[in-house]
Amino acid sequence: MSRRDQIRMTDAELQAFLDEQRTLICATNGVRGWPHLMPLWFVVRGADIWAWSYAKSQKVRNLERDPRATLQIESGESYDQLRGVMFEATTELHRDVDEVAALGAEILARYAGGEAGLEVNDAILAQARKRVGLRFILGNTATWDHRKLGGTY
Repeated sequence: MSRRDQIRMTDAELQAFLDEQRTLICATNGVRGWPHLMPLWFVVRGADIWAWSYAKSQKVRNLERDPRATLQIESGESYDQLRGVMFEATTELHRDVDEVAALGAEILARYAGGEAGLEVNDAILAQARKRVGLRFILGNTATWDHRKLGGTY
C-alpha cells in the first residue's frame, strides 16, 4: 500500500472532517494570472459545498470570468497531526435574493452554534441583496490524514 493510500480519508472521515471545520480557503484565478486566495464560511449540501460572498468581491469577479476554483480545508499544528482536503470545483453563482437569503440563514445557523434558526430575518435579507450564493460542484478530490501514519513519517 502506498503512503498516499495510507493517509487518504474514507468518505465517512471526510464528512466528519467537513462537519467540524469552520473555514475553507477558496482559490480563484485572478485577472493578472495570479491565484487569489480568500477564506469562506461554508455549508455542505449533498455532494456540494455552498458559501456566499459580496457580489462585488474580487473572488466573485474572478468566478464570473472563470468558474474554476480550488478549495482547501486543513487542520493540525504538527506534521503528524495534519489533516485536510483539496477539491477542484466548478462554481455556479446564484443571485436570486430569496435563495441567497436562505443560504445566509443556513450559514448563520451553522456558525452561531445552533443559537439561530434557519429563518430568514430582515438583517439576513439585507445582506442577501448585496451577496451571491456560491455553489461549488466538487470534482477531483485529494484528502490526507497524517495521524494514520502513527508517528512514522
